[in-house]
Amino acid sequence: MSKVKVGINGYGTIGKRVAAAVSKQDDMEIVGVTKTRPTFEAQAAIDRGYAIYVPEGSIPDFKDAGLPVKGTINDLYKAADIIVDCTPGDVGEKYKAEYEAAGIKAIFQGGEDHSLTGISFNSTANYSESWGAQFSRVVSCNTTGLLRTLNPIDRVIKITNAYATLVRRAADPGDSRNGPINGLEPTVKLPTHHGPDVKSVMPWLNINTMAIKASTTLMHLHTVVIELQRESTTEEILGIMRASPRVKLVNSRKGLKGTAELMELGKDMGRDRSDMYEVIVWEDGVKVIGKMLYYYQAVHQESDVVPENVDCIRSMCKLEEDASASVSKTNKTLGIEK
Repeated sequence: MSKVKVGINGYGTIGKRVAAAVSKQDDMEIVGVTKTRPTFEAQAAIDRGYAIYVPEGSIPDFKDAGLPVKGTINDLYKAADIIVDCTPGDVGEKYKAEYEAAGIKAIFQGGEDHSLTGISFNSTANYSESWGAQFSRVVSCNTTGLLRTLNPIDRVIKITNAYATLVRRAADPGDSRNGPINGLEPTVKLPTHHGPDVKSVMPWLNINTMAIKASTTLMHLHTVVIELQRESTTEEILGIMRASPRVKLVNSRKGLKGTAELMELGKDMGRDRSDMYEVIVWEDGVKVIGKMLYYYQAVHQESDVVPENVDCIRSMCKLEEDASASVSKTNKTLGIEK
């Protein structure tokens, strides 16, 4: 079977991680990545063996910097079967028009609105909706994290109402433009966009969200309160979470008290870039009282959507019809347990 040829438009925080993940799959390959400027990330892409494609006007800059260029972005469209668009948010309309003109499939990220594609993707919640589609959208890191726990609980017990407060990192670790930051900043427009984003995958779910931007770069932290349709127990919920793909339970009594320790765990696990692909739930912070469920979870904003992009490629390119088979294959290649 020939491999699906994947291009990455935007080799930044998410793009470089998706490229690395795709490179580990036996049914797909990276044919090139794009950069607009000859930065250290462009050099890093070349060092990893990726062909670089750039806007036509940037070719002289790359030539002056001594960085080899394979061609223009339009040349990448001709070389690839599918583009994973990891460009900054709110430029999706421009690139979608280019992908349509080139007759190529494309995956967008959560920075774009659901309306851009009409399909939003989560590996375990709605894998089949992107089957054979020309365009799809992998939801944001926070939405991915919420879906990882809400969807399996809803399948088993059903959720009457869900409420989540997101304590958000203010900037990524490598982003000096948005920091240092000293303070807490509430998102006063309520409900925040995260609830509607969850509903783009689970439209039947009653969910409301709030968010606070915090002085941290490591991870997001969610507090989740769920009203269940029937009474449950803490043990039943923990059992659901243990069986759920890409949900990792940890215990604060073992020293994993916060996001700093979780990122250190990623390093100790030998993860590429110390990434934590799973949503992390503190098992000793899960509590059920009658029909009310309470828990905390942490989301690594730089990496939790990476395996979803790999699975989305499989669905859109009709490589694997069974969602669980794709999830298992991706998990194995990325060292994700379960």
